[in-house]
Amino acid sequence: MVIDAHMHVFPDALAGKALPRMAEVAKVPYHTDGTLRDTQEKMTQWGIDKGLFLHIATRPGQHKVNDFAASIQNRHILCFGSVHPKDPDALAEMERIQALGLHGVKFHFDYQDVRMDDAAVKPLMDLAAQLGLPVTVHAGWDPYSPDHVHAPVKAIAATAKEFPRLKLIAAHMGGMMRWDEALEVLAGRENVWLDTAMAAVYCPPEKFRALLQKHGCERVLFGSDCPWDTATHELEYLRAAGLTVRQLEGITAGNISALLGLPGQ
Repeated sequence: MVIDAHMHVFPDALAGKALPRMAEVAKVPYHTDGTLRDTQEKMTQWGIDKGLFLHIATRPGQHKVNDFAASIQNRHILCFGSVHPKDPDALAEMERIQALGLHGVKFHFDYQDVRMDDAAVKPLMDLAAQLGLPVTVHAGWDPYSPDHVHAPVKAIAATAKEFPRLKLIAAHMGGMMRWDEALEVLAGRENVWLDTAMAAVYCPPEKFRALLQKHGCERVLFGSDCPWDTATHELEYLRAAGLTVRQLEGITAGNISALLGLPGQ
């Protein structure tokens, strides 16, 4: 069993416009056409049994992203919803995310143009903790916003400390291109999970292994960040890290299953 805990997909009508535009700004290639159909075909090719799709509300009031997420869920497709921190209805939409049966909430503060330490973010993290909704945040640098890090590692660590009941997933091994800082202030925190998305592209193997060792493999989740990388590439990188079979099984399926309470895992 392999569960990719960090994937992206778009409605068919949006994929052909959004994906090329994002790729042009970030100057990174993409490996699906962004549609659910093509992504599922690639999942089969890459040996992915289930995918967790992380959706992003890029502007206030963009609630259709959660309707779309709920509409595509099935046994093999799991979804996190999203709210924009500046949405006046953000708290109500968080509760609707839970009512829709979505598995958590995704924030990408670079795309949302909000800093993680903005006052508007705290009530959302507090409510997520109360509702038991895991939260994934893009952590550290991002090629879409190369000159401004909206979710610095220290802000993520401060949030984890302030809300100890929050289940916080810091994507990209806790801080893309901020590996030493992630190792120093974030790794080892009990209510933090790290995902491996894009590690094969950006993270030096020695930094990756150091983060795994300090944080503990039981709170690390496999992710590819599809369509921005392939699961095959990311799995090859993970399997070269010198882990035990049990550790690999946890990272590739068991840990996310336990975190989300998935049946039959």
